[in-house]
Amino acid sequence: MSNIDKRALRERYSPKPAPECHICGKEMTIQRMSASRITYGCTGATYDDKGCHYAEGRSIADDHYEQSRVTVVDVSDPDVLALLDELEHYKSREERVTKLVLDNSTSWDVLYKKLEAAEHRIAEQSAIVAAAEKLVRCKGRYHSELNYRALAKLFGVITPDLPPLEHENVHYADAAEVEITALRQRIAELERSETQLINERDAAESALADMYQAATGERPEWSNMFGFADAVDVVEERLATLEANQSQTTPTGIQLITEAIGAHGYIVGCLLQGRPDLALEESRKWVSAFGQAAEIVSAQDADDIKVKGE
Repeated sequence: MSNIDKRALRERYSPKPAPECHICGKEMTIQRMSASRITYGCTGATYDDKGCHYAEGRSIADDHYEQSRVTVVDVSDPDVLALLDELEHYKSREERVTKLVLDNSTSWDVLYKKLEAAEHRIAEQSAIVAAAEKLVRCKGRYHSELNYRALAKLFGVITPDLPPLEHENVHYADAAEVEITALRQRIAELERSETQLINERDAAESALADMYQAATGERPEWSNMFGFADAVDVVEERLATLEANQSQTTPTGIQLITEAIGAHGYIVGCLLQGRPDLALEESRKWVSAFGQAAEIVSAQDADDIKVKGE
């Protein structure tokens, strides 16, 4: 329905003011009502505590009164006006929901890139650790042998019997000790960094899985053929479908869409700010709320079907 049609309906079904007398220009009063037909007339009378008073030259049922009488059809309907107000309210909500969907559409791309970057960093850290493990299993000259012993002890690798080290001079021993200490610190830093990245990836994966389940009713099965990007696409398609069909959705359904999009934006924001713990907690709350709202909508649909059957 266009804006022009709604404006015309509002004007048509709004109450009409009393007409003015075409003889003297004063506002006329209702003389008779029958259904939607109202008869107005100019009586020339005013009323106060002392009774009725006629204007100069006027009397009851005079010619002025007879000539001023006019009948109009009043089709004003407060129910129609209330429906128009409700329609405008839901139109405004629809526009706000659409804006939220558009504003948050790019957040998935940012999240996916962040997950890819985290996996890339984990792969790099894993390569460094693998190289260190290979170094444990190699033997060489004086400094290499010191590194071999230190790394073997650090990683818990059982070393074969080795001949005692012959310290060629004190400078070599001091330099080796400095290198061993620095190497231990670096390996400890890499292990902490790798653990943190793995935890962030697991938390992000769990949050994304919860959102996928809320949208489809099933947990995702990660594989080489179905990854984070595919799950993001499925959730986006579900939100787009809900937004496209909201004009036929009950008010509770519309509220459900708004809450789902709001929760989605908050979860993505937590992940982008490095707080996967908050994202995971919010996603679990959202799954519960989504299920409760879905039960309400299903119950309303069942009631509608029952009423139609009766």
